[in-house]
Amino acid sequence: MNQNARRILPYLALALLAYMPIFGHLDGLPIRIWDESRLAINAYEAQRDGHWLVAHFEGRPDMWNTKPPLMVWAQALLMKALGVNELAVRLPSALAGFLTALLLLAFLRRGLGSPRLGLLAAFVLVSSAGYVGLHSTRTGDYDALLSLLTTLGGLLIFAYFETKDRRLLYLFFLSVALAVLTKSVAGLLFLPGVALYAALRAEVLPLLRNRHFYQGIGLFLALVGSFYLAREAFNPGYLEAVWNNELGGRYLEVIEGHDEGFWFYYENLVSGRFRAWHLLLPLGAAAGLLSKDGRASRLALFSVVLVGTFWLAISLAKTKLEWYDVPLYPFMAILVAFFLDLVFRFFDQADWARLNLRWNFLPYAFLFLVGLRPYQEVLAMNYLPKEKSEGDAAFYEISYFLRDAARGHQAIDGHVLSFEDYQAHNLFYVNLLNEKGAEVAFKHWHGLEPGDRAVAYQHGVKEYIRAHYHHELLRTHGAVEIYLIHAKLPE
Repeated sequence: MNQNARRILPYLALALLAYMPIFGHLDGLPIRIWDESRLAINAYEAQRDGHWLVAHFEGRPDMWNTKPPLMVWAQALLMKALGVNELAVRLPSALAGFLTALLLLAFLRRGLGSPRLGLLAAFVLVSSAGYVGLHSTRTGDYDALLSLLTTLGGLLIFAYFETKDRRLLYLFFLSVALAVLTKSVAGLLFLPGVALYAALRAEVLPLLRNRHFYQGIGLFLALVGSFYLAREAFNPGYLEAVWNNELGGRYLEVIEGHDEGFWFYYENLVSGRFRAWHLLLPLGAAAGLLSKDGRASRLALFSVVLVGTFWLAISLAKTKLEWYDVPLYPFMAILVAFFLDLVFRFFDQADWARLNLRWNFLPYAFLFLVGLRPYQEVLAMNYLPKEKSEGDAAFYEISYFLRDAARGHQAIDGHVLSFEDYQAHNLFYVNLLNEKGAEVAFKHWHGLEPGDRAVAYQHGVKEYIRAHYHHELLRTHGAVEIYLIHAKLPE
């Protein structure tokens, strides 16, 4: 095999391994409630109405979702290119997930001279259920893009400490700025780890004496500050909303009932999100720290410090959500890869295997056996994806119905949707139906009028319609029922 083929082969292997877990059937599930649907509406209104600086929801500045707009911009641009659909909403996350795996491969190949170590780290990443799943690479949330940028920033500052190339320092501050412009303060949560590693390496004073460090801070402040100040100018009260939603409010207080114990993220990693690999994490840390290759041992120390400090930061926060741990996975994957590579080399270099086996298949058999189960798990989760529970299936039944209508499989032109509670995930499909020329709108079930064709699926709404209106049940689709309203019954 020639040198060019050897160089390309790891990247081809990664593309084959990553395609189905990350990209396969990406539009299989309807738009998810909360963050994904909120972002989808922000992006839809941005590309429809030109609201690029100030995110809008239902025609008004969005003061509930106060995150900066980088993810929304990516989704809006893809809506213009691909149309308004689930793929446009989710493709930025999927691409970010794949690029993060590619980044691990490229960095470890060039920085440590080990394409195998890079491919192992990328494989661990794309076979981690917590990373390749909902609220990360498989949905239109912030966290996969955030993870790409925090991983890039971490590897850039590590490379700077190794080489003292000032260009890497500027790129580090640029990546941190973009991380903040993706998910606000979450883009800064790796900085305590960077500071601690700099202290351990006696790099703090050299940084403080370096004018490029201050110019990098200036670059960061210019990029981030210009957005926040511009949005406040066009949307007064925005900075106060950011403080209440993202800074003091979310970190120091429990928001929206997300109150969990200190060990919440650890328990999630062990029980499901990193279950297949978590036992190898301390072994990988030890293998890396004890490596005779100085660059490898320093990268292991850097990864341990970043994982530990980031985990501590999110564990101390009062508001906890399971996907806040997504930026941990690339650095945990690096650590696990150190152990896998150590065992691979042990089998590959074993004299008894060389003497007794015509072809030493043992290192590859080891990788196959240890990697088969986690890879099968993410494939099972993402190939022809389905709802996790009966409760989710029931909750999203109306979303499947509306998506079918948007794809031409249900006729609901001229209908009204009566839906109780938060409805952004349904609003996405109502907007999509309107884009396609179908007149569909929301209407409160208390205010239905003669001639309305009301679509309902929640038990309370259906009971109210049956009890308060002369009606005709036109058709049903599972729990979804469509009523023709004749008149309101007298009180």
